[in-house]
Amino acid sequence: QVREWKNEGSKRYMCTGRPGWLTVSLRVGKYKKIHKNIMINLMDVLEVDTERQVVRVEPLVSMGQLTAHLNPMGWTIPVVPELDDLTVGGLIMGTGIESSSHIYGLFQHTCVAYELVLADGSLVRCSPTENSDLFYAVPWSCGTLGFLVAAEIKMIPAKKYIKIHYEPVRGLQKICEKFSEESKNKENSFVEGLVYSLEEAVIMTGVLTDEAEQSKINRIGNYYKPWFFKHVEKYLKADRTGTEYIPSRHYYHRHTRSIFWELQDIIPFGNNPVFRYLFGWMVPPKISLLKLTQGEAIRKLYEQHHVVQDMLVPMKSLEKSIQTFHADLNVYPLWLCPFILPNNPGMVHPKGDEAELYVDIGAYGEPKRKQFEARASMRQMEKFVRSVHGFQMLYADCYMTREEFWDMFDGSLYHKLREQMNCKDAFPEVYDKICKAARH
Repeated sequence: QVREWKNEGSKRYMCTGRPGWLTVSLRVGKYKKIHKNIMINLMDVLEVDTERQVVRVEPLVSMGQLTAHLNPMGWTIPVVPELDDLTVGGLIMGTGIESSSHIYGLFQHTCVAYELVLADGSLVRCSPTENSDLFYAVPWSCGTLGFLVAAEIKMIPAKKYIKIHYEPVRGLQKICEKFSEESKNKENSFVEGLVYSLEEAVIMTGVLTDEAEQSKINRIGNYYKPWFFKHVEKYLKADRTGTEYIPSRHYYHRHTRSIFWELQDIIPFGNNPVFRYLFGWMVPPKISLLKLTQGEAIRKLYEQHHVVQDMLVPMKSLEKSIQTFHADLNVYPLWLCPFILPNNPGMVHPKGDEAELYVDIGAYGEPKRKQFEARASMRQMEKFVRSVHGFQMLYADCYMTREEFWDMFDGSLYHKLREQMNCKDAFPEVYDKICKAARH
């Protein structure tokens, strides 16, 4: 298809032909209508190499599909981003994170090689030792350097359960200290925080295990179980700590049934015990279905009165960041997920020369701030994130100017490669693909 596009005279930019409503991002990209759509229907797990401990997959393999494939074989991947429908391609070209990222980094940091079809129609493999510039430039590039056709991802042995410890913490300073301390502790396989108000949170730590106390097993993924964030809140309300054993696959997809806490806005009675028993098997509705069936008016309303954002900030700025989120948005719960950011080349790396501990703050829901105005409030947030050398996840609405965007991200390697590989006539620049300022 790419060669055909070339023969036809490379008249317009190319993009993947997957319809916009199928993506998990709430944004509906307009570029699909005007660009040349390249159909990439590659959705298979290609090989599981237990000797090298690597799984090779195609870009449309989803997280739900991958864990279902690997777990029965006794394997998993180190970072399993939450929602079942997230694809490998999206997690590499965008980004992905999970509560094990304080050990392994972002999803891209667990990948050992990519295979891409470039603008000239050639197929290239890249890794840290072969075409390394391209390997480091691909993450966060949103498909603007080439088409991903396969990826190799590290595997680790799977265990049956996650032994999870819930600890309610009160007082913002205490929350940040406790969260930072647990994130630095490599003995924790998983670390996650749910912040329910400016002064209240539950911090969860988990370890992988094959043994479990039968009386403490909680199969949270069963359709009739309370939504996970509501289950966690019980520990805060009762002001007590607790320990449970959660089957691994249930843990990896613990926020899937309630789409974190987004479903409470879509089906307000969804966590009602009667609803869960009778109709719980029907949720969550696929995000793709919601996007396909919503009209333009609803979409605009949602955009103005609803926030779905992930901001990645250095751990040392956590307290200041939560205060800023509170002042500008006032959305709760907030999701806290720690990750180690290595000092690799590419668009995203720490300010100094060393790997640094960062935290992803996820705000999903309806802002309770009185004067919330989507554009103005988000521009304020983006400015703050740039000031602490943080990054905004690119799946979400982004209001930055081009200068601000390249102030947040390091474009040096990216622009060099776009020049070298003649991408300029083949793909839009990442900014033009994702930013609101560029699309209106």
